[in-house]
Amino acid sequence: MVHHWIAKFLRMHVVLRILLLASLIMILFGYIIHLIEPNNFPTVFEGIWWAVVTAATIGYGDYAPETFAGRITGIILMLVGIAIVSSYFVSLAATAVTMQAAFIEGKLNFKGNQHMIIIGWNERSKEMIASIYKKDPLRKVVLIDETLDEMPVEYKNIHFIKGRANQDDILKKANIHGAQCVVITADQHKSESFADMNTITMLLAVKGMNPKIRCIAEILTSAQVENARRAGADEIIQSNILASSLILNSLSSPSTMASMIDLISHSDNQVLLTSEPFKIEMVGKSFNDAYIHFFNKNIMLVGIKRGEKSLINPSHDFVIKKDDLAILITE
Repeated sequence: MVHHWIAKFLRMHVVLRILLLASLIMILFGYIIHLIEPNNFPTVFEGIWWAVVTAATIGYGDYAPETFAGRITGIILMLVGIAIVSSYFVSLAATAVTMQAAFIEGKLNFKGNQHMIIIGWNERSKEMIASIYKKDPLRKVVLIDETLDEMPVEYKNIHFIKGRANQDDILKKANIHGAQCVVITADQHKSESFADMNTITMLLAVKGMNPKIRCIAEILTSAQVENARRAGADEIIQSNILASSLILNSLSSPSTMASMIDLISHSDNQVLLTSEPFKIEMVGKSFNDAYIHFFNKNIMLVGIKRGEKSLINPSHDFVIKKDDLAILITE
């Protein structure tokens, strides 16, 4: 039984062990001084109070031993107390420094919930994190990357975890079970095909750990789009197609390029392209009726998402169905 408690004590954190040891010593010396000088220390609590202020070298002077045995006890307590108290604060400071270093180096588990996980550090994830912090500084974001040696940004809402996101222990560190969504960016250090295979592997790992979590994946090659869907991607961003489309539009209409970039990015006015379900009263009405409905709310309806297809600027008499989504430009 004694060995069991000793083993439990030794398994505790060093700061907690020193604190418990110091508490036991304070109680012991408080009880001893009460026995030696019961008139000067009428209760054990007053003895403990004297032991604490003596060991901490504060010395209020409200209680002081008067006998030879009491003063010898005080000397012993001061010698022992200084060592223990110093050890406690040194260990506390060392633990704080170690914890801070572990946090910066991406070694600490994330304890929060309803957070976003971004996999991969690059210019896209950098811009996403900056935009999220600008819009909602309290929104928690966990960044997972294996190439970084330390946290790349200093936003208070960011928690960095170093490692490969296709490993279960790394996803557990990011609290994948409590996360709201996952964004997987393509690894620009790899070839396009290998980067897509890496993304699909991460999708399988994420969905294997949390099948219900919403996953947004960046895919570089068209050949891997269906595989990404099979792996569980809820949304697929084909960044190469988007970039090609912008270049072609720039060639045909040079003056519109800046406007298109402002539209698809987080501009200063926070103009966003978003989608939402139509209200039940809009079902059965025409696209023109829906356009006027949103226009009166200072929102522009630009298209309809029906299943996997997005219909941009359909005919005015296009009829809205129950499961359609409105593609909107909103501020």
